[in-house]
Order: sequence, then structure tokens, then C-alpha cells
Amino acid sequence: MPFDDETVCASVRRTGRAVVVHESGGFGGPGGEIAARVTERCFHHLEAPVLRVAGFDIPYPPPMLERHHLPGVDRILDAVGRLQWEAES
Repeated sequence: MPFDDETVCASVRRTGRAVVVHESGGFGGPGGEIAARVTERCFHHLEAPVLRVAGFDIPYPPPMLERHHLPGVDRILDAVGRLQWEAES
């Protein structure tokens, strides 16, 4: 199997968070399966929801527009930032 559950789950158990990034559309893409696997295996360790950063749910664009469709650094950092908050006192 090409997905290393053990390594990913060890990281989620350590950090309490996960962001899944993939290039295909969000609906029905591989990130949904990975997010489900992480949630099933690490639910009690999660301190935030598993977030996905994916291509947009549109027909795949022509090559000249691909860079606008694919998840980029800004979208990934935005997702990571959404998972960071201070615990309430």
C-alpha cells in the first residue's frame, strides 16, 4: 500500500493536528480518504479538525491555468494557520 498510516498517525498523535494536501478536486479526491483514515485512527488525539487543501472542484483547467487551480503555499499556510490557537484559560 503506498500510504504509510503509521508515520502519519504518529505525527498526528504527537501534534494533535493534520492538514492533507492533494492536487485533485476536494470532492472525491484522495485527501478525503486520508482525512477519514487519520480521523478513525487518531480521533482522541486530535485537537482540531483534519483540514484538506485541494484543487478546486471544477473541471481540470488547461495547462496555462493549472497554477491557479493547484494548492499553493498561501492556501496551505492559511489552512495551517486555521489550526493554530491558544488554549482558553
